[in-house]
Parts: sequence; C-alpha cells; structure tokens
Amino acid sequence: MARIGKLRYSAIVRNSILCNRRHWIGTLTAAIFGGGAAHAAASKKPAELNLTDLEGQRVRLRDHRGKIVVLNFWATWCGPCQHEMPLLVAAEKEYRERGIMFIGASLDDAKSRRSVPDFVTKHGVTFPVWTGATGDDLAKLALGEAAPATAFIDQEGLIVARISGEMRKEELDERLLWLLAGRKGLVPQPFVSHL
Repeated sequence: MARIGKLRYSAIVRNSILCNRRHWIGTLTAAIFGGGAAHAAASKKPAELNLTDLEGQRVRLRDHRGKIVVLNFWATWCGPCQHEMPLLVAAEKEYRERGIMFIGASLDDAKSRRSVPDFVTKHGVTFPVWTGATGDDLAKLALGEAAPATAFIDQEGLIVARISGEMRKEELDERLLWLLAGRKGLVPQPFVSHL
C-alpha cells in the first residue's frame, strides 16, 4: 500500500464521506422531488471541459462533438482507477471501429502528474489522456467528488449517463449500445454510484 500523508489521507476520507452523503441526499431528492443526481444525468447544455494533453497542448471536449464520448476521470494514486483502467483499454479497442471516442482525464495534481506517463504505459492506454482535471471539473459535470467517475456523452455533447465509482463492463456496454442504437430500447439508469 502506498504511503499517503496524514493530511492527504484525511482529505480523501473526508471527501469520500461527503461524496457518499451528497449521493444519498441527491438520490433521495430525486426520488421525492424529481431532482438531484438522477435528474441531473440528462444534461440540457453541452458538456464543456478544457485541459491539456500529454504533449502540453490545450484540448477541448467540444472538439469531439459529433462523436459518442466516454469521458473517464481517474488518478494514478486511485486504487479503483487502476483496477478499472484495463476495462476501459479493452472497451476502447472493442468500440473504436464503431466511432466511440474514449478520453481519460487525469485528476493528478502537479506533484503526482509526473506519474501519468508511467501509468499510461503500464496499462497500455492508447486513447487520449488529458491532464489538469480537478474536483471542480467533476462537480461542473455532476460527477461527484470521487474517482473514478465516467460520463457518457452523446453526439451533441450532452451527458446522457454518469457512473460514479468503479464501472462494470455490463454498465459500459449497456450505455454504449443504447447510444449506438440511436437511444432505442431500454433506457439505462442515468446515474449509477458504486461509492
């Protein structure tokens, strides 16, 4: 187990508790009033995200409109992210021929960011990896405050589904097949939390 400083460990535990509390409050609000996390899953406004790629170039999510995008937030120090990454690498190989774009957005701070290239190599990541993502980006996209977190974005740039926590293969397939079918068939749950 990697050593985490006492303050960083406390912040992670606090954020995990806050995220779980917010998730349950959002879920209850959605169930009672039709709002909250579940209601927020289908966005009315295109998602915006501006970060930097591994070569230091500015990149924008809006440049991928017209494609279905799987946007996954992760960090090198995140255990569940390390476990989930092989699923994303395999899925990208499976779905790339069908026009699905996968993007990995690293939540590593300036100190841990230098571990990103090794993480990418270790896991055989071939899809674009962006750096500089923050908790504010997660909040702006209604993904909570924990990693991993994944947004499924349609061709118009709208987030149509979110998964907070480690994603399961069947959840990924269900959402992508629904989007590829032109949103026909059984609608996947718009917000899933594994926290």
